[in-house]
Amino acid sequence: MLAPSVRHMVFARDDGAPFTFIPGQFLQIHFHYSDGKPTKRSYSVATVGAGDSSPVEHIEIAVSYVEGGAATALLGNLEPGQTINASGPYGRFCLMHTDANHRYLLVATGTGVTPYRAMLPQLAKLDARGAEVALVYGARNQAELLYGAEFEAFALQHPHFHFYPCFSRQPRTPARANDRNGHVQVALRELKPEPEHDIAYLCGNPNMVDQSFALLKEAGLPVAHIRREKYISSR
Repeated sequence: MLAPSVRHMVFARDDGAPFTFIPGQFLQIHFHYSDGKPTKRSYSVATVGAGDSSPVEHIEIAVSYVEGGAATALLGNLEPGQTINASGPYGRFCLMHTDANHRYLLVATGTGVTPYRAMLPQLAKLDARGAEVALVYGARNQAELLYGAEFEAFALQHPHFHFYPCFSRQPRTPARANDRNGHVQVALRELKPEPEHDIAYLCGNPNMVDQSFALLKEAGLPVAHIRREKYISSR
């Protein structure tokens, strides 16, 4: 359990083949409701690989608990060794090789932070070329700060990577230098987005994505420099 209502899960292909994906992509899990109707749920791959399109042995995802949710019933009751059906990878919420921006603003809430965990090897390369990266991550409290220790350790090793946890309900005790109280927009405004130098990625709660998108547009960022992926909890 990453948090009281979020579970970290690890899978491998049952044919023994590696899984190849680009950090930022997601997979879909396919199953049926109790009435037999087919459905599916999408989960970003959280696995930290070697870099771009690197094959990995394990597929890691973060699964939120949804009261009465069909996917929660399926994934929450899995035992080691059991199998599920999945397809992918899909999606284009990925760092682009053509980007030459001076700063990357990565914004997330909840399990929307998982694609940024998978991007860590790419972010290390950005750090090596001197690009600034700010990860602004919103959680209600410290217990819900998924992978927080990993991001803080990464920030200590990479001087151009900055991690800003934003606590909307209960501040961390004791507070740390980069902690912010309130929603992610507090830290995002403080970072003073610059249209000439910044590119932004928004992932998580749809309200957060919409509000942050409006804030960035108001700051002058071109729409093409604001990439979005909304996470919606489905029953």
